[in-house]
Amino acid sequence: MPAMDLDSLLDKLETGEQEVVQRALIEYNQENSQCFFFNAEQREQRKKLGEVVINFLNRDLQPSCQVACLETIRILSRDKHALSPFTSRSAMQTLSQYAGLDYSEEMEVPLIPDSESVVEALKCLCNIIYNSVEAQLVSKDLQLVCGLARRLKLYNETRSSHESKFFDLRLLFLLTALNVDVRRQLARELRGVSLLTDALESTLALKWSDIYEVVTDRLAPPLGKEETERVMEILKTLFNITFDISRREVDEEDAALYRHLAAILRHCLLRQSDGEDRTEEFHGHTVNLLVNLPLMCLDVLLTPKVEHGSVEYMGMNMDTVEVLLQFLDRRLDRGHKLRETLTPVLNLLTESSRVHRETRKFLRAKVLPPLRDVKNRPEVGNTLRNKLVRLMTHVDTDVKHCAAEFLFVLCKENVSRFVKYTGYGNAAGLLAARGLLAGGRGEGRYSEDEDTDTEEYREAKANINPVTGRVEEKQPNPMDGMTEEQKEYEAMKLVSMFDKLSREQIIQPMGVTSDGRLEPLDEAAQRMLQQQESSDIESDSD
Repeated sequence: MPAMDLDSLLDKLETGEQEVVQRALIEYNQENSQCFFFNAEQREQRKKLGEVVINFLNRDLQPSCQVACLETIRILSRDKHALSPFTSRSAMQTLSQYAGLDYSEEMEVPLIPDSESVVEALKCLCNIIYNSVEAQLVSKDLQLVCGLARRLKLYNETRSSHESKFFDLRLLFLLTALNVDVRRQLARELRGVSLLTDALESTLALKWSDIYEVVTDRLAPPLGKEETERVMEILKTLFNITFDISRREVDEEDAALYRHLAAILRHCLLRQSDGEDRTEEFHGHTVNLLVNLPLMCLDVLLTPKVEHGSVEYMGMNMDTVEVLLQFLDRRLDRGHKLRETLTPVLNLLTESSRVHRETRKFLRAKVLPPLRDVKNRPEVGNTLRNKLVRLMTHVDTDVKHCAAEFLFVLCKENVSRFVKYTGYGNAAGLLAARGLLAGGRGEGRYSEDEDTDTEEYREAKANINPVTGRVEEKQPNPMDGMTEEQKEYEAMKLVSMFDKLSREQIIQPMGVTSDGRLEPLDEAAQRMLQQQESSDIESDSD
């Protein structure tokens, strides 16, 4: 908006006449409804406009004028550099009153009025709190989370619009995402997990066939757009307040609550939303939350009865694991923001495989079937195994570690089996970190079943290069035809080159210690010498 127009608008607001103010603000709002980038030169005028409008809201106004003022604040609050009129305690209190969230110990928050002004005030609070640290602190002092929690208890009884419920949930998500104290308050004092689980159950309109089994019709219509949006806000907020659960001891009551939630999340994974992208996002938030829950509570993912059309393995219902595997495959193919999109599902499958034998065996049959292709490197191809092995040398350390750990657990932490499926070159990073370069097994406890080799693998086993994990064509010996003097010369030349690179600290020669770890070669050699001397001394004493 041109500077003169802002001056003219301010003049009209200074009159204080409701009808004049309302008409002027409606015109401003219509012109700037899609404005998300603001001219720095007009910043002070916008701040002045914000001050006038927020003060005007303290008057006794007609509902239509209230909405016009709040719409203006919503537009102005998109500019994070001009928020000062809205971040004071008095301004935030005014907005929280319009949102129906003004909280005190004595009062009960009424059922949410289904009005435009409530929704607009919630949108304003979302913008301001998202963009301002000061507003985040004020919202904590004003106990907005308590007002939202009280309203959440009435979630099933309210017949308000989707927008009212959605922006309640969006504001709750922002408060818990941006302030650790609010997150802790909702989780512990306000029993947020139980509240939000009830809201989730209500939004999904669930029916139960057993204590931890939701009736899921795989042929049911996709979840509606509005319901999906609310469900995702609930899942995101639950993620915020359960972030540290796996690090704490849970009692029987909490375990029952988390099992109940896990059963609902199983239903979420088996439901589709309106469109592939929306379903992918919906399932992504579901996976993120499942990662937070105690492993002991995830057994409910496998307990539903096997029915017609279910994926069965060892008598167990593997529908959920199958969906997670398909989700993993899609994320691998997208290859976008792998740390954020891939590591949660990899961690979930890895930890589930550690504690649930049936899950591990099912996943191994799908990801690491008996080896037949011995001509190509493990990382070449389009199978799940190929895609995961490629990630084992990814530049992102977290992604690389998660992929390697998943495959290692599927191999029951057996080094020789792990190398067989991935190649020593790809496996070296994890083995070095675990102190297993010399072979052996990890610390996990697994059943003692034999690895089944295919006929193709048995025939080619002697010719497989353990570093690359495939049968290599025989290469000519570069020293054929050389005299012994020439061979010695080339060997010394190579030693000299390594010595130079080492002295210039371009490389650091490493050796494998007796406990399977890497350490600088000179230290490893010195340690071996000391061990040898100790052994000689003991022999002499005998």
